[in-house]
Amino acid sequence: MASRRTAEDLIGEGRVTVDGAPAHLGQKIDPTVATVLIDGLPLPVRPDLVYYLLYKPLGVISTSEDDRGRTAVVDLVPDDERVFPVGRLDADSEGLLILTNDGDLTNLVTHPRHGVTKTYIARVTGVPDRTTLRRLVGGVELEDGPARAERARVRSTAAGEALVEVVMVEGRNREVRRLLAAVGHEVISLVRTAIGPIRDPDLDPGSWRLLTMVEVRDLYGAARAAT
Repeated sequence: MASRRTAEDLIGEGRVTVDGAPAHLGQKIDPTVATVLIDGLPLPVRPDLVYYLLYKPLGVISTSEDDRGRTAVVDLVPDDERVFPVGRLDADSEGLLILTNDGDLTNLVTHPRHGVTKTYIARVTGVPDRTTLRRLVGGVELEDGPARAERARVRSTAAGEALVEVVMVEGRNREVRRLLAAVGHEVISLVRTAIGPIRDPDLDPGSWRLLTMVEVRDLYGAARAAT
C-alpha cells in the first residue's frame, strides 16, 4: 500500500485504525483477524486473500465449475487459493472479471445498492439516436422488471452498426443485451472494459494479473462513495 516511511506517516497522522482504535508505531497485530482501516477504508491484511483481474475470453463461463465440462474462469487463474468470480459475464461476452476469496469485496461490487459501476462496449445493429440513448438511461421494462443504464453514448459508427458504451450498476442475466434489444438494437458483441475504477487495456483474452492493494482500496472506496 505504501513505503515503510509513508506508512509511519499515515500512522502518525492518525489515519490508520486497528479494530476501531488508532494504530501506533511498533504495534503488532494478527493479520488473520485484525480489521485495519486507512482513512476509513479497509486494508485487507489476511495473508490468504487474493485478487485476480482476468480478461475473460469468449466461450468461457463465469462459474467456479461446470458439470458439462466447459472451461470456467477459475480454470484460467492459479489454484493456490479457492476463488470465486465477482459477478458474471455471459459465455458469449468477454472482458474484465475479478476473482477473489474476499467475500466483503464481492458483496460490495456485485450488489446494486453499493453502486459500483461496470462499463461495457457493445457493437450493435443500427445506430442509436439521442432519444434512444435517453431511453436507455431513463429505463425500459424487461420481462424480469425495469432496467436502466447509468450512462450511454455512441462511441463510433460504421456500415449500419455502432459501438455503444453502456455503464451499468445492476448485473442481471444478459441485462445489457436485453436492454439494448428492447430499444431496437441487437448486440453483436459485448466487452466489459471496466469494473468501477479498474481498467486494463493491456490484458489479452485469457490473461490475468493480481490487483494492486491500491486498486483493491479503490474498489472499496468506490462502493463507499456510491452509498
